[in-house]
Amino acid sequence: MRIVTIILTGSLLVSAVGCENASSRKTPLADQVEKLTQEKTQLQSQVEQSKSENEQLMQQIQVLSGLPEGVKAENIYSVHGIKLTRYTNFYDKDKDGKKEMLIVYIQPIDQEGDIIKAAGDVDVQLLDLNKADGPARLGQWHVTAEQLREIWFKTLLTVYYRLKLDVAGKVENFKEPLTVTVTFTDHLTGKVFKEQKVITPR
Repeated sequence: MRIVTIILTGSLLVSAVGCENASSRKTPLADQVEKLTQEKTQLQSQVEQSKSENEQLMQQIQVLSGLPEGVKAENIYSVHGIKLTRYTNFYDKDKDGKKEMLIVYIQPIDQEGDIIKAAGDVDVQLLDLNKADGPARLGQWHVTAEQLREIWFKTLLTVYYRLKLDVAGKVENFKEPLTVTVTFTDHLTGKVFKEQKVITPR
């Protein structure tokens, strides 16, 4: 009787283990179903996000459509020009007696003549227009809108974008006036604004 009991118990254990192993193993169909379920969840999340963004856009359209004619464009603060401040010049950043840094101070100006923090790309060129031989361009730099956003500065008196550009090895001497040209491409309107400044190294 004990032998029979032991055999039956062993059989049940083997059967239970076999069932557990069988249940733990997923069939290709089960894997596919699980994958499709995950993809469905991700798509539903994307749809919800798109719905939210569409609702925000519809609200903006309703606000804009409710404004009187002629007011919409006037109330949008867009760039109408740029200024390079008088502080734009060469600097000795490590106090070793050599000027290796060109700092350009840019102020986007709106239709009222006020300074605004406008998004855009900036291209800078440093020129030696008095150079008799060889290329007049001594250096050029491109600053993206993302980079520009991080170099917006405020002081007690004014605000500006401050571009710090490395000119080490680009300028032979700082005795003659050099010209800085700046091109600002406004991301709101797509307009391009240019300004230049003659720098007398200090």
